[in-house]
Amino acid sequence: MCAVATGMAQAQSVSTYGTPGLLEVPTAEMFDDGMLVFTAAGLRDTGRATMTFQLLPWVHGSFRYAVINGLDGADGDRYDRSFDVHFRLREESKHGPAIVMGLRDFGGTGIYAAEYFVATKTIRDRFKLTGGIGWGRMAGRGAFSNPLGIFGSRFDTRPSSNSNGEGGELEFGNWFRGDAALFGGASWQYNDRLTFLAEYSPDLYTRERDDIGFDVRSPINVGVQYRFRNGSQLTTSYLYGTTLGLTYSYFVDPRKAVTPGGQGAAPPPLRPRSQVAAATADRSTGDIRDRMQAALNQEGLRLVYLSETGDTVRVGVENDRYNQAAQALGRTARVLANEQPPQTEHFDIALMSDGVPLSAVRVNRDDLYELEHDPDNAWRSFARAEISDTLPLIEGGILSDAYPHFSYRFGPYLNFSFFDPDDPLRYELGAALGLDYTVTPGLTFSTGLRLPILSTLDDSTRPSDSTLPHVRSDWNLYARESDLRIEHLTAEYMWRPATNFYARTTLGYLETMFGGFSGELLWYPTDSRLALGVEANYVAQRDFDVLFGFQDYSVATGHVSAYYDLPGDYHAQVDVGRYLAGDYGATFSLDREFNNGFKVGAFFTLTNVSSEEFGEGSFDKGIRLEIPVSWLTGRPSRNKISQTIRPVLRDGGARLHVRNRLYEVTREARSQDLSRGWGRFWR
Repeated sequence: MCAVATGMAQAQSVSTYGTPGLLEVPTAEMFDDGMLVFTAAGLRDTGRATMTFQLLPWVHGSFRYAVINGLDGADGDRYDRSFDVHFRLREESKHGPAIVMGLRDFGGTGIYAAEYFVATKTIRDRFKLTGGIGWGRMAGRGAFSNPLGIFGSRFDTRPSSNSNGEGGELEFGNWFRGDAALFGGASWQYNDRLTFLAEYSPDLYTRERDDIGFDVRSPINVGVQYRFRNGSQLTTSYLYGTTLGLTYSYFVDPRKAVTPGGQGAAPPPLRPRSQVAAATADRSTGDIRDRMQAALNQEGLRLVYLSETGDTVRVGVENDRYNQAAQALGRTARVLANEQPPQTEHFDIALMSDGVPLSAVRVNRDDLYELEHDPDNAWRSFARAEISDTLPLIEGGILSDAYPHFSYRFGPYLNFSFFDPDDPLRYELGAALGLDYTVTPGLTFSTGLRLPILSTLDDSTRPSDSTLPHVRSDWNLYARESDLRIEHLTAEYMWRPATNFYARTTLGYLETMFGGFSGELLWYPTDSRLALGVEANYVAQRDFDVLFGFQDYSVATGHVSAYYDLPGDYHAQVDVGRYLAGDYGATFSLDREFNNGFKVGAFFTLTNVSSEEFGEGSFDKGIRLEIPVSWLTGRPSRNKISQTIRPVLRDGGARLHVRNRLYEVTREARSQDLSRGWGRFWR
């Protein structure tokens, strides 16, 4: 029965709102857990683009950007941003339907604001019936008095939406209030590719009817959906008796890479002990070290520390290639087994960053040989590995030729800016050069240069109307008045003040808009899900040309932070402190990070700045995606593509962007992260 229920739960179609639905009305279905769905829909004078993420098996969230031509009259088109959330209250069973509660546009301007309860039942696998009750925008045709009025008269009327005029506020007082109406529909899956859909929608498009003449002649919508071989869907529909609609949805499963893994070089095979014994018998200690260094370099690993005591060899390596630290550990262990004399039984491998030890993992040589071909070698080898702090390990032993060390990065970059009403998608393409010079362990001088080549960011002439200091809202001035940019130019020192503690100080041009001093201290035990940090900064605003000058504005800013690895793929973070505009408050973040490093998250910031002072959007919030390059190419790489999608970029709740914050540097070497990626230890 469980297998049947799981099959029933898979969403069959996607509505014009980008959520599980028929054509315009929702259904009580869910996408597969962890699925990302991107939807583009168009009907008369309206375009909608939606990203939906199945955060949990029973809940998904959506962010939508809509363009409604001429809705604002003399002011032109309406560019609207909205959020949805969809909770499953009951899973479909053999004898009962799935039931869902949904909130549509619960934090936007209220144009699409609606709440609903909906039920869906599958009949003979191919036929689905849906019925529900809706409020707000969904309480149009056939509306009746709110049945929730039995709980109090406050449910009888619905207050005006978006009372502050800026959007973005959670208007709890409007939810499930006012008149209600019924909706419903059905779908029939003709075959694996073709599905027919019909529905009854009570939406009267009142605002669009009054302002742009949208004509609703019928509540009946019909359509046909075609599913392509790659799983994407195209739905054509005839809506409200007057208009044609087109909806396309593309599905991304973060667990399944675009290109299958294993495109990189295979790991070195373990050589038989007899061969290792013969090969190392006449070698000097220096020869063994040189061969080990060369073998590690070939695997994309840099040997920076080496010491031997009895039957144990201790090494420190920096990982320049692998997205998963466990894969770097596995490659290092194989190299040690192939290059160290047979009497060496234990390998203590320290993961390091710029010469600073992060954690140590002990691997027994016997375990490598015993488990190499074991079908359960991943979890068995992790159970036998010993993960610990590195301080007792790294006293002396830094190789004389490891520092100073120079590295560089050169390649293209691409920046996006979203939701400017004058141009909803702006971009900048250019060349980037990064230089790093690590003088001694922990002390690094670094710079990043960028040269824009093709850009529409500098075309923006919309002035900031912020009443707060313009710490972020003058972004277009930075784009327009700069050419060759010094993105950062810093001296950074990282060190270990004590067991379980990490520290960082950074001085210089810290980011595009600010320069100054940043200091940080992090407590993060190796086997702990919890980490605590504190950061203090004193910075001045940089000139718009992003070279060497500063403006008059300066500010002290900093935060106390708590990080926690929740069970499963989830990670929570809370930052409390002072922001760049001088406001005080807290940022709350929740991310889902898959074993391959693909990350989807959301955040919001609440400070003592009122919604009126903040301006459009009312408070800072957004969605962020982080995609490992290895997920796209199948080849090992530490590079990632990161994008933060904010409905609007304002000055309230703005935080300094500092490179190499300690939690992100150290996290990959902690037990929780190593356990998630340990499946790559043998790859």
